[in-house]
Amino acid sequence: MGKKSSLKAALSSHQARTKKKQDAKQAALVAEQKGKKPLQSKAKGRALASTTIPFKPTDKILLIGEGNFSFARALLFHPPVSLQHLPPCNVIATAYDSEIQCYDKYPEAVEIVKDLRTQGAEILFRVDATKLEKHPSLRGRKFDKIMWNFPHAGKGLADQDRNILANQMLLLGFLSSVPHVLQTGAIPFAQARRKRMRKGPGEDPDDAEHDSASETEDVTQDINSRGTVLITLRNVAPYTMWDLPKLAKSPPPPSKSGSPPNPRYVQLRSFAFHRNMWKGYEHRMTKGERAHGKGTTGVGGEDRTWEFYLKD
Repeated sequence: MGKKSSLKAALSSHQARTKKKQDAKQAALVAEQKGKKPLQSKAKGRALASTTIPFKPTDKILLIGEGNFSFARALLFHPPVSLQHLPPCNVIATAYDSEIQCYDKYPEAVEIVKDLRTQGAEILFRVDATKLEKHPSLRGRKFDKIMWNFPHAGKGLADQDRNILANQMLLLGFLSSVPHVLQTGAIPFAQARRKRMRKGPGEDPDDAEHDSASETEDVTQDINSRGTVLITLRNVAPYTMWDLPKLAKSPPPPSKSGSPPNPRYVQLRSFAFHRNMWKGYEHRMTKGERAHGKGTTGVGGEDRTWEFYLKD
């Protein structure tokens, strides 16, 4: 109990500092936008042409929290050109729910799962993202890419601060479990293509590293490269208040004496996640019964994926 309370206290303190920074950045952004003409949107084709595909055909891929499994379906049935030779047996797609619960929440998943299994993909249910190493089908296995799109604790809490805290604890639990199933090896190298960042009032000197404008051209990995973990979130409040990059890079220390430290990660890159690049992908909320798994939280932002590897 003491450990959990101490972790909550550390995260609450971290959350308060993050909120101050968010408020300062928002105020600076509003001031900067005053008097500016709105920019005309560019052709969609240009954005899609620069879309980052974070997988290779040789990758062993673990998909977490798949909901109705439509992302796995898009990956295997309608892949980008670069992934047309990805073997279905290289993909394991998982859900937290039992198979019955999954189909009850997302009726369309029945046919999707059937098609994926027929294709040769492995489907696992009752997979806790914070205890990956304890699932019998994952024990002892290693993956090149572990991806979780739009994680959410699904607590349904009305209090925003408690919601943020619950989701930060979920992310920390996931990031602590990932090393058990992540491929080891040489550090992957990201070829940077960054826009110059301006620090806002109250920003840490290294905050620009995690700014949404940060992009990468490509990642160089060979067969001996260590695996990476990818987390996709809506890049708008309240999700930005979870402060994912800093949770990965500088997690709060364990409070219990003798406990191993929380693993630290290095951010390899972040990039826009274009849902329309994944044909048939349909994001579903954690609570499937609420509006049939659809929601409007986070409207106005962009979808963004952060990619990390374990720090030595």
